[in-house]
Amino acid sequence: MSEDLPIRKIIHVDMDAFYASVEQLDNPDLKGKPIAVGGGGKRGVVSAASYEARKFGVKSAMAGNLASKLCPEIIFVRPNFKRYTEISKQIRAIFHDYTDLVEPLSLDEAYLDVTQNKKGNPSASLIAKEIRDRILNEVGLTASAGISINKFIAKIASDYNKPNGQKTVNPEEVLEFLEQLDIRKFYGVGKVTAEKMYQKGIFTGADLKQKSLEYLDVNFGKSGRYYYYIVRGIHNSEVKPDRIRKSLAAERTFSENLSSEVFMLEKLERIAEEVSRRLNKSNVAGKTVTLKIKYSDFTLQTRSKTLPYFISDNKVILDTAKDLLYQEKLNNSVRLLGISLSNLNTETKKKVEKKSVSVQLKFEF
Repeated sequence: MSEDLPIRKIIHVDMDAFYASVEQLDNPDLKGKPIAVGGGGKRGVVSAASYEARKFGVKSAMAGNLASKLCPEIIFVRPNFKRYTEISKQIRAIFHDYTDLVEPLSLDEAYLDVTQNKKGNPSASLIAKEIRDRILNEVGLTASAGISINKFIAKIASDYNKPNGQKTVNPEEVLEFLEQLDIRKFYGVGKVTAEKMYQKGIFTGADLKQKSLEYLDVNFGKSGRYYYYIVRGIHNSEVKPDRIRKSLAAERTFSENLSSEVFMLEKLERIAEEVSRRLNKSNVAGKTVTLKIKYSDFTLQTRSKTLPYFISDNKVILDTAKDLLYQEKLNNSVRLLGISLSNLNTETKKKVEKKSVSVQLKFEF
């Protein structure tokens, strides 16, 4: 990095097929077998799949009946989030033995800043290996890790040697690593954006790096600046132990498709009550209400409305969701409804860091 920018040692730890692995841990009869956490049948959805099931193409968010077709031997297991949370707390306790700079992304992954750590170990790679060994020995699960100079690269690296592996991208390797990377591997580049980049001749990090900041701003809007800097190894976001919640939501998948708005009102009322309960429990409120509609053909639609004031009351949330429901005609019968509240009163303005960077070579990882 340049002399005036902080050099960090960041680890991204990602549990391997977490939900499915917990189920196999608790039930030895499931070990080595293709399992899916979630529901089977035409209405069920896969929340997570074991590696044995993934070999057949089974993956999260897949319909249960499709998973059964791909893998006839698949075993469906009901999710047990209380147990997953319990295991997650054990794993985070291990993280905190090394640093208090732990930023959980979900139950099964987190960033750790070990630049200054409680063990006094200068090697982030050795710390990552020790953490993975402890998770295996103390919890009974495997984890993978990525290690590098910032959160962006560490997250990409953690996916390289899965399962039960790790990859370090040293400071002197960063630019070459990013240049050779398929654009689809860039965290923050989704399927739609990747297709757009392909159409413009951007297939790798090297291709992306050839584009000017002005070009990326014009073609990719606000994200253009982000792409410009990350391909140059610039991502100065700190590991934040207390992540600010950006939204809060609840949704329901129905046992039978709903074909009329009238039949959806009772469902929306219960969803609004759940959203309100979660908001009040977290002591937050929001201005933007978003209605999520998933149709029977699995196409997804969202409708949003921003109010001039913060809300958390279930009746106000429900009234706004109703307005959104009747905003336009439904495209098809509906299998899922969801309500989310964003633009919360917990959000703070982000600082945009625009400093250029050159990679410093001597830094023990």
